[in-house]
Amino acid sequence: MKPINKHFAVALSLSISILAGSKASAQDVQTDGRSGNSITTAVPFLLIGPDSRAGGMGDAGGSTTADVSSMHWNPAKYAFAESKAGIGLDYSPWLRSLGIQDIILAYMSGYYKIDDQQTIASSVRFFSLGELTFTDNTGQVFGQYNPSEYAIDAAYIRKLSEYFSMAIAARYIHSNLGSGNISTIDFNPGNAFACDVAIYYNKDVTFLNTNSNVAWGVNISNIGTKMQYGSRKNFLPTNLRLSGASTFKFDENNSLAVTLDINKLLVPTNPIYDDEGNIIAGEDPNKTVPAGIFGSFSDAPGGFKEEMQEINFASGLEYWYSNLIALRTGYFYENPNKGNRQYFTVGAGLKYDDISFDFSYLIPGKQNNPMEKTLRFSLLFNFGKKSNSL
Repeated sequence: MKPINKHFAVALSLSISILAGSKASAQDVQTDGRSGNSITTAVPFLLIGPDSRAGGMGDAGGSTTADVSSMHWNPAKYAFAESKAGIGLDYSPWLRSLGIQDIILAYMSGYYKIDDQQTIASSVRFFSLGELTFTDNTGQVFGQYNPSEYAIDAAYIRKLSEYFSMAIAARYIHSNLGSGNISTIDFNPGNAFACDVAIYYNKDVTFLNTNSNVAWGVNISNIGTKMQYGSRKNFLPTNLRLSGASTFKFDENNSLAVTLDINKLLVPTNPIYDDEGNIIAGEDPNKTVPAGIFGSFSDAPGGFKEEMQEINFASGLEYWYSNLIALRTGYFYENPNKGNRQYFTVGAGLKYDDISFDFSYLIPGKQNNPMEKTLRFSLLFNFGKKSNSL
């Protein structure tokens, strides 16, 4: 068993915030690195960027050129993939800066183009929390577990025109954080179903006498049932991603892409409670899923100002030389009142024929991040005839 102090941040969040059923604290720590007055949901591992390419560009991937890992960022991009098919393997260590070796995120994705108009894709995501020691609100140890979570999804993508595509994805999510009874509250592994709806636009243009490409995309992900742990139900991390990208090809060997993703969680904002548990600002978060999604634009206790604080930004650059070597960098910003994730990323990629290898490194800004001082790795394989690219 690993020492409890190494796993404290993760164990505290999972055993108290989720399992023991307490209200979300202003100091909750989530498995995706968020802390402070952040919005809390079940299975936040669904928001973790799994691949190293986007990971090197500040976790921006909603409108970059299509690749095997597009399922997470915007499945509609697959309609513009160059190859007939592809498969990718991604590996992300977790909390390596604390010396923990057994917490990982693994991701496998793939796609197949049925014809010029239709594509199918699928992915499997697995998040292992290693071996954790669980305690209740008083610090009493009540067990050791090997919690894990996974999601399996599939998507259908259709090209609606020469420049426009749409995708619909279905997802099954399983969260096994343990089972038993804490403070008279029963909890069990949770299951949920969700879907994504995405669109993507991609067109080659000429800008300042330079061959270029412009793209934009919209993806609403994880629209689904609540995750239920025993008698407790939690919202899934339904997320709205708006993105845009421009690629400039200066000559046969040099190109540069600039991209930006804007994200907002479409789930209720935690209200402010008094000492007796009564809501004194904000709205009751006990809503249906549709009410939670539509109400997420106006339910923050601090009004419009706080709603704007719930938007985070991911931006990145990607330089390719001779379509063989890629250099990447990016920046991610989240408001200090909503988690304070602020970090730089760097990455690189190597491509040889139909095989690509990518890696990325995260440099934290104002607070620690679970991926601090860790390398993410991706190995991608493409198959079949390639279409003409920019």
